[in-house]
Amino acid sequence: MFTYETADQKEVRRFRIAQFNGRTATVKSGEATVTGFVRSVLEQESTMPPRWIITIIPNGPKDEPKPLRPSSRARPFAEDYL
Repeated sequence: MFTYETADQKEVRRFRIAQFNGRTATVKSGEATVTGFVRSVLEQESTMPPRWIITIIPNGPKDEPKPLRPSSRARPFAEDYL
């Protein structure tokens, strides 16, 4: 899990919408970029200005899709058209 802290209300709104709709969200923190599903958005009530802690479950890297079968280069029924 990845924990991210922010005070930007626009960003918090974007994370809450992503959580509600079940979509992935992307966070860029320094050099790291994390994409995943938002698990929770919690407000810290004791801080001024208000801050939120967002917890994201990162997605694993996607594998490249394999072709179902090799494509043949010869047209098997080409002689039918002659």
